[in-house]
Amino acid sequence: MKRMFSRRRHAASIALFGFAIALLVFAADHATKYWILNILDLDARAPGDSIVVIDPIFKLTMVWNRGVSFGLFPAESWWQRGLLITVSLAISGLLAVWMFSATRRLQALAFGMIIGGALGNVLDRIFFGAVADFLDFSGMYFPWVFNIADAGISVGVAVLILDLVLHGDKDR
Repeated sequence: MKRMFSRRRHAASIALFGFAIALLVFAADHATKYWILNILDLDARAPGDSIVVIDPIFKLTMVWNRGVSFGLFPAESWWQRGLLITVSLAISGLLAVWMFSATRRLQALAFGMIIGGALGNVLDRIFFGAVADFLDFSGMYFPWVFNIADAGISVGVAVLILDLVLHGDKDR
């Protein structure tokens, strides 16, 4: 009985860790978007006009992404945006359910990063009809402009793959 209670408490702490990561990614994403849109007012600049942060490596460039990650599959109409929102919420919900069965912090970290990023971009789609992207590393030959949510999703997927490589055989 004591062992079962200990396992439940451990599982709950792992899930709580994952949801805290999701909240952190979501908050960082929207804090930076608020800063970009309301403090720097980057959206009011001429298209293609950037703020150079570290020349020539990094600059802030405003792009409204109407598609999925990196502008793939543009969603121009309301039903396409609704579909993207629905899919993002479904994936986030599925990952949240899986979070409760996570046995390792690395899993929870990955799930949390993906959930936080997905929900951050969903909020943009709901309020703006597109996702605010502004992190531009084209000076390092990375052609896409992205945001903290996109980074959370991408890094979360990489962490999930790392977890599978490190622990995949142990779960079978």
